[in-house]
Amino acid sequence: MSLPPERKPLRADAARNVDKIITAARQCFRDLGPDVPLQTIASTAGVGPATLFRNFADKQQLVLAALSRQLRLHVDPVAEEALAGMDAAQGLIKVIDAVVMVASEDANLLGAVAGRRNLLMGITGGLVDSMAVLLARGQGQGSLRKDITIEDMIRLVAMLIGSVDTMEPGSKAWERPVALMEDAIRTERPGRPLPAQTPIPGVFL
Repeated sequence: MSLPPERKPLRADAARNVDKIITAARQCFRDLGPDVPLQTIASTAGVGPATLFRNFADKQQLVLAALSRQLRLHVDPVAEEALAGMDAAQGLIKVIDAVVMVASEDANLLGAVAGRRNLLMGITGGLVDSMAVLLARGQGQGSLRKDITIEDMIRLVAMLIGSVDTMEPGSKAWERPVALMEDAIRTERPGRPLPAQTPIPGVFL
């Protein structure tokens, strides 16, 4: 995946501080919401505000680093396995599963960068490349519709990420919309039932 620009190698203690800050940021965003002050994150990490600002000039940089780490941990290995696999359509769906799972588990991180299109594209540029390769392979294998473009896939994934706002954070509710998207892009509908429907928080039907 695309990551923030390379930094000079950090001393061991400085690298530990960066790791503690990123870990604290995820915890604070998850527990306190996307508007949590950076001073609160520094306190949670056990470092001073000066240490935080020495490594991250603003909230945008910190959110980018935290999201990038989540992609490295949870999406990169899935994408590498998918690119090495034989079934491109299945691999593409697994990558999308991994992306939407990260979005669900870190919904407040995404909320902190809502509308910052350039920031999100900086994170996902490499992911788009992997998806494009898998899409082309799947079309060549006859398992994915030939009229689907990578632009379609980017918009579909963006829609799936947006749907996380209608779900309980960290739930598995995203599995059903991903399955519906899979039905739409495959040449033949998979022979499996849709995942169970889940209620939308705050909406009474």
